[in-house]
Amino acid sequence: MAMFSKSADKELPSFIFISIFVIIIIECMVGVIANGFILAIHVAIWIQKKAVSTSGRILVFLSVSRIGLHSFMILEISFVLTVSLSFYKDRLSKLFQVSFVFLHYCGLWFPACLSFFYFMKIASFSSPLFLKLKWRISGWIPRLLWLSVLISFSCSMVFFKDTYTVLINYSHVINIYNYTKELNYVKTNVVSVAFFLSLGVLIPLIIFVVAATMLIISLKRHTLHMKSSTTGSRDLSMEAHMGAIKATSYFLILYFFNALTLFLIISNILNASFFWYILLRIVLAAFPAAHSVLLIQGNPGLRRAWKKLQSQIHLQLRADSEISN
Repeated sequence: MAMFSKSADKELPSFIFISIFVIIIIECMVGVIANGFILAIHVAIWIQKKAVSTSGRILVFLSVSRIGLHSFMILEISFVLTVSLSFYKDRLSKLFQVSFVFLHYCGLWFPACLSFFYFMKIASFSSPLFLKLKWRISGWIPRLLWLSVLISFSCSMVFFKDTYTVLINYSHVINIYNYTKELNYVKTNVVSVAFFLSLGVLIPLIIFVVAATMLIISLKRHTLHMKSSTTGSRDLSMEAHMGAIKATSYFLILYFFNALTLFLIISNILNASFFWYILLRIVLAAFPAAHSVLLIQGNPGLRRAWKKLQSQIHLQLRADSEISN
């Protein structure tokens, strides 16, 4: 994965440079909070009921991977601003990069599993094969999740040895509040990793797109059948279906751009300037956070728990304010 780029961009003003990193950190913090909330709710249910739903199991895996991913992004920014170039030459750097790629791959495979599960459970088709899969999908999900972890780990390990050639190519000096920091931009020369890119990015992308598209088609078809009646429960049901169609469409768009961005960064196709490097990193940080927020908004149980948490926080802050006064 390219950590930096080679093009000699015009010197960026310090406030722009800091603003970009602040944006990424805010996205990461939103992601950590949202995924921490999702994880806490499902772990609490798991402990209380000694069991968790299939979708809850997927969300636990997804939340853990995204908390790790956003934490690594924050660490990376800290290293960029505080650690010398020697960091990118030692084994610690390779371990850091492999972990980063592994978490990104998990961040593609787990949503693909979630999209496939929702498609199998919600969609309605009369195909015998579909009906057979529909009955068995819940039992397959745990194995699919661990298979996703194995695939992600295997694909990321190719980046550990003899994959990166780090070359100093351009330096940029910033002066922030009388503190001078020289940032050395390097380029990464990636060898033949097309197979691993396909397995880690292309396959989960295909699964997600096909499952989400088929789910939208099924929901749309069912909505058209209900349009003959627009009152009572049918009206509410139709609104729920339309909401599901919109949410799935948003997920599909976000997921596609995230997969494309990850592919561009890992493959280094653009051989991008520092501007493109930063833009791609912003997109990579935005998808997990936005997707997790949408998951909370789209799940009635999570949405109720979030509103209850907000209410409790508001009451606690009000009580603390009254005590202090």
